Amino acid sequence: MPSGILIIDKPSDWTSMDVCAKLRGIFHERRVGHAGTLDPMATGVLPVFIGRATRAVEFAEKGDKEYIAGLCLGTVTDTQDTTGRILSQSDGDLPAEAVAAALPRFTGDILQVPPMYSAIKKDGKKLYELARAGKEVERPPRPVTIHALELLEQTGPGAFLLRVRCSKGTYVRTLCHDIGALLGCGGCMSSLRRTMAAGYTLPQAVTLEQAAEGGEALLLPLDSLFPDIPAYTIPTQRQEARCRNGNPLPAAGLQPGAYRVYGQGGEFLCLSRVEGNQLVSIKNFFGG
Repeated sequence: MPSGILIIDKPSDWTSMDVCAKLRGIFHERRVGHAGTLDPMATGVLPVFIGRATRAVEFAEKGDKEYIAGLCLGTVTDTQDTTGRILSQSDGDLPAEAVAAALPRFTGDILQVPPMYSAIKKDGKKLYELARAGKEVERPPRPVTIHALELLEQTGPGAFLLRVRCSKGTYVRTLCHDIGALLGCGGCMSSLRRTMAAGYTLPQAVTLEQAAEGGEALLLPLDSLFPDIPAYTIPTQRQEARCRNGNPLPAAGLQPGAYRVYGQGGEFLCLSRVEGNQLVSIKNFFGG
């Protein structure tokens, strides 16, 4: 059965789950999952895990992400992007210098109030369900990290492109909304293209049409998700058998930390870490 990671350039107006459903049909594999949801209006890098590789989704979701975002000043909407209902409008024709001067206020460790149109739950209900019912509830601010925030260009009156590199859980549309609020004219997000997620970048991404044509040949190996973790090859077949049975291995000579563990034939078996004098599995990737 197919197993690996496919980096999709998600098209606009598709949900991330729409993409997974399409790929289930292409690969005839029910085990398909994605890392890092993109809103329907967003495009760009969507790592999709197929077959046995779905076991690694949890590791991909934790990493930083990078986006190119359109900032529209002068317009405030209920969704904090241009797909929503307009709440207010004003003159947002500000100079690029004013926008650039505001960005350092949003760089580093900041607090964000999640938007009402989000999948975060409040008392068992998703916020977007409450929002659609016309309700607004208090949302505690959440800590996020903006590693880089750069003004790339001005594309028109009150229209700008930003590069955002941020931690998991960051809402870029909220960032646009908050920048507009600081500038005094309001703002929202007009476009969003993800250029990096889980360490994978846009040049590695393929379209759904290319995925249908190229099939399994386009799948990246699962261990490509862990390029910065050192590799360790099990030295004997006996130890490999122990590993495949879920037992720890001797860690003599290994430095503390995590390792990509490979079998005698080069198969990526598991992600493990040194605990005391043993190499203990964090997650196994062998088997069906």
